[in-house]
Amino acid sequence: MNLPNYITLGRIVVVPLLVVVLLTPVAERWFGVSGYAIAIILFIVAALSDILDGQLARRRKQVSTLGKFLDPIADKLLISAALIVLVEKHLAPSWAVVVIIGREFIITGLRSVAANEGIVIQAQGMGKLKMWAQCVAVVALLVCAANGTPPVSNFGLDYPAAFWEVPEVRTAFSNLTRLTITSNDWKVFGYLVGRAALWVSVITALWSMYGYFAFFIRERASQQDRQ
Repeated sequence: MNLPNYITLGRIVVVPLLVVVLLTPVAERWFGVSGYAIAIILFIVAALSDILDGQLARRRKQVSTLGKFLDPIADKLLISAALIVLVEKHLAPSWAVVVIIGREFIITGLRSVAANEGIVIQAQGMGKLKMWAQCVAVVALLVCAANGTPPVSNFGLDYPAAFWEVPEVRTAFSNLTRLTITSNDWKVFGYLVGRAALWVSVITALWSMYGYFAFFIRERASQQDRQ
């Protein structure tokens, strides 16, 4: 155990706390603060710790097998818990969350198969973009629903063009052109940013999954040629 690994473990501990403050009234009862506010702070701190533990491990030359094992698990638990809560709160479509989480299971299985064959699958740039898009989606959607309800009346619309038919969206853009934006309009814009980031997450999840499988197939073919 070392400092980077303790930070990673701390990120895992944040996961149940995040779920509790969002799905129970414990934050309001104990601290008199909105659970959304505490959840946003917890999530941002946990997301930033993902950068910190990696930099510390490399700088202090404390990269370890345990750290390589715990870090992706902590990331997957944090994102999965946050996305599932967003579905429960009617802030994210369930199909998108299923695609994102399902992709994680598939890639984890692929890495296990590759490791058994002596192939190491490193993280790709598209995968990192996916992670940051997910973080933006979670934070934006939590911020825009800080009062406990989505800022739009019809949150069942899952494709971008359909959002223009939502009254709150049309009102927000109309107020924007007249420079009379209200606080609810800002929440609507935040909701649109969150849903757009969620679309980016889905697209990059599928694209990066294709990249991982293509890399595995190439490496496996190369191994067979050498043999």
